[in-house]
Formats: sequence, C-alpha cells, structure tokens
Amino acid sequence: MVEHAGAEDDPAAAPLDLLRRAGLLDPSGERHVVTHGAVIVLTGDRAWKFKRPVTYRYLDFSTVARRRDALTTELRLNRRTAPELYLGVHSFSSGPGGTEILDSPEVLAGDAPADDYALEMVRFGDDALLAQWADAGVLTDDLLTRIAARVADLHTVAEVSEDHAGAARLLDVIDGNLLSMQRFPEILPPARAVELTDRLRALLAAQAPLLDDRAARGRVLLGHGDLHLRNIAVLDGEPTLFDCLEFDPELATADVLYDLAFLLMDLWARGLQHAANVVMNAYLDRSPADEDGLILLPLMLSVRATVRAHVCAAEGDADAAGGYLDLALALTDPVPPRLIAVAGASGTGKSTLARAVGGEVGAAPGARILRSDVLRKRLAGVPATRPLPAERYTPEASAEVYDELRRLAAQNLSGGMSVIADAVSGRPDERAGLAAVAAATGAPFTGIWLELPEAERIERIERRGPDASDADAAVARAQTTALCPPGDDWAHVPADAGATAAVRTLLTPTA
Repeated sequence: MVEHAGAEDDPAAAPLDLLRRAGLLDPSGERHVVTHGAVIVLTGDRAWKFKRPVTYRYLDFSTVARRRDALTTELRLNRRTAPELYLGVHSFSSGPGGTEILDSPEVLAGDAPADDYALEMVRFGDDALLAQWADAGVLTDDLLTRIAARVADLHTVAEVSEDHAGAARLLDVIDGNLLSMQRFPEILPPARAVELTDRLRALLAAQAPLLDDRAARGRVLLGHGDLHLRNIAVLDGEPTLFDCLEFDPELATADVLYDLAFLLMDLWARGLQHAANVVMNAYLDRSPADEDGLILLPLMLSVRATVRAHVCAAEGDADAAGGYLDLALALTDPVPPRLIAVAGASGTGKSTLARAVGGEVGAAPGARILRSDVLRKRLAGVPATRPLPAERYTPEASAEVYDELRRLAAQNLSGGMSVIADAVSGRPDERAGLAAVAAATGAPFTGIWLELPEAERIERIERRGPDASDADAAVARAQTTALCPPGDDWAHVPADAGATAAVRTLLTPTA
C-alpha cells in the first residue's frame, strides 16, 4: 500500500534534468527505467540511479537525506559482490546559471544542502543479464557452477543475524504472502491461496526445529535478498551478482538457502530444471554447513514462487500470476524420494551422467548428487580440485568417505529428498551399504554400473581439466583388474554416447 507517492507526473523528469544541467547526459541519447522506488538513467557508459521521493509501507525515500542514506547503503551492500560496477554516491547541487555541480565542496562539508543524490554505476548491455542467457539457451554447467560459487562467497562474508527464530521469520513471509494474494481475488482465487498457505504452514511446522537450529548456527544472514536471473550479469565471462535488496535489511535477512531459493525457483519456473539442479549441487558442494538444509528447499522454492505470484498480480499480469501460483502449489506436492547409485571405474563418466539426470529425479530442485571425490576432499579439509597425497586413498580413508556418503544419503532420503550416489563402488560391501541405506529409509534403489574399455577411460581422464577426481592413467589401469563388478541386480550400461538416454529409460516408472 502506498502511503505517499509524491506528485510526480513524470518520475524521470527531475533526474534527467539534474544530469542534463550537470553535463552528464550523453548527447547521442539516453534510456531510463522507472521502478516503484527508483529511476535509473542509462547514458553513455554509465548508469545513474536516483531514489524516487516516495513512501511505501516498507520504505521511505521522502527526503533528500533518506535518499542519500539509502543509496549509500546500496553502494556498500552491492560492493560485496560487484565492486567493479558500483562506483560511488554523488550529490547534485545548484550552481551558477542554472547548472548543477557534482559533489560540491560545500555539500561535502555539510555547509550547503544537496538538490538530490545519485548512485553512479558502470553500464552494461541487456545481453549481459543472466535472464537473456537463460532465454537464449546458452547457460553452461561451468557458468552455473561459478554462479553458485559467487553466491556461496557472498554468504561467507555476509552479516550474521542475531535473531535465532528461523521458523518464525519464514512464517512471517508465508502469512504476509496470503495477505498480499487476498488483494487480488480476481487473479489469484482465494480458495487456492488459502490451500497453498495451509500447505506451507504444515511444511513449516514440520521443519521448524531445523530452521531454528540453522538460525542458531549462523545460517541466517543479510544476503542478497533479490537473487533472480535479472540481477546476475555475465561480464567478461564472469557471473556478477548486483542490485541486492537494500532498502529493508529485515527483508534481505534470511536463511542462506532461502536467499539461494529465488535463483533456483526462477530457473525451475523457466523449465530449466537441469540448471537449477547444477546450481544447488554446486552450492552444497561448496558449503558443507548447509547439507542438512536440502530438505527445506521445496518449501522455500514454493514461498518464493508465491511472492512472484502476488507481485505479478499487482502488476496486472494475470497469466504470469496464475502460473506462479500453480508452480507454488506443485512444489508442495509430495514426491517419493529414491536412491540411485551411479558406479563404475574412473573415466566412465559417472559425474557427467549424474549431472545430466539430477534435475529429473525427485522433488525440486532435483537429486542431491553426492560425489565421493568431493566428499574425500571435504573430509581432508582442502578445496575440491586440490590433489591429495596417497595416504588419503588408503582403505581406511576410503571407508571414511563411504561412511559420510551413506550418512548424507540417509539424511536426505529421510527428509524426502532424492539422492544420486556418484562413486566407484567397486567392492560388494560398498554397494551393499548403499542398498541398505535405501532399505532403511524405505526408498526405492537403482544401481547403475557404467562400463567402458580401459583405453577409452584413460583417454577421457587425460582430456579433463581441473576436477575433484585425482585418478590418472595408472589408477585406471589398476581398476581394470581390481574392481569387482556387481551382478545382475544392477543395470550394466555401456558408457557411450547413449548412456544418458539408457539411464533415463531405467529411471522412468513403468505402468
């Protein structure tokens, strides 16, 4: 609800006039974008962001001082992830002959008032936005993995909340979403809005202890807050997070997985399940403290979709609002979890195959891919691509890795999330241990053994770049005789170009 939105007939008129009189408008032309709280003027190689003199229930930009403070906060928060884009906050003040002076000494000294303030940013093309990359179908697994790393890096440095009421914080969002949906009964049917809210409250009640425990462990942070595809740009090949939610720290403070969930939901809503699954797994591989939170993601994705539903309704986009409401409800539907083991010698493409089908397995955002090579590096306390010495590959060390793999698999299966175990599993006891986890949790189990001649395995190993696996040609040769393949209770699949299609057939339920 707008309490006071000013008397602006054209919200861009005043900012454009200030830039013109300061000599900052490119004579070849400019573009500007008006949002509910800002005017962004794109001119030359710069973007200038002004806060509009408006007051809403959740923000107040009614005075020059408030606008300055908001822009200063925006600069500080966005420099966490995009220091190269956010250049500074500048004052505009009246000069002789109707000109505008940028950062006059009198204003800086506090001896004169400013007419207004603006945030100076580097301008980039619309084709840099990740939303454009997604629409063009050019998202790669490497890019998605690096995006997940950027999000995890932000969460490493973000301010931790001292409020340990993790469940209550999310419940406030759920209840607020219902109130917002009820404002648009002609677009969002009230009965469906209530049904969705009831489902979300029930899921939240079941997961409240975990949410509160995560808050107590410092997993509620002042994150990005608005992490969708239009707030990530690819600049010089590198993903850059920008335009975080800055006007209300409480709105941007959330469980780190709820922060990530906006990006995952945005991908999922576009039908990019594979991309969402890659981001989720890459994030969890990098952030061990959040392994226990995977089971929260269906709830969190649904809440994020609900937010989009009422925002689209407020914008008058009935089709989009209805689509997001449908998605939010679908995300709360129970999906039985399953355990899939993808095994075989090094170089057979286990990780490639697991990643290819991960987004198609289980509840959103797909299966947790537990890769033994990543877990081995985690247990050793080193980055995933750093080689380990031989003593980390003893039978005792390997047993520790498989123990951790089984522990995490059981944790996720018990919480309703599917798992793909990506490990050589070349011994009968290793395979039996995985089957036992499935049996103990009541999850269906599928074992897949990939087969490829030794020479082709070695060729693949020698072609790959930095990777969590330390296997080399010598390891591949030794495995040819050392591994004990499973019997007919596992599916034996040639690791050729048709392997992914063959596995998809295996995983398709039969009538």
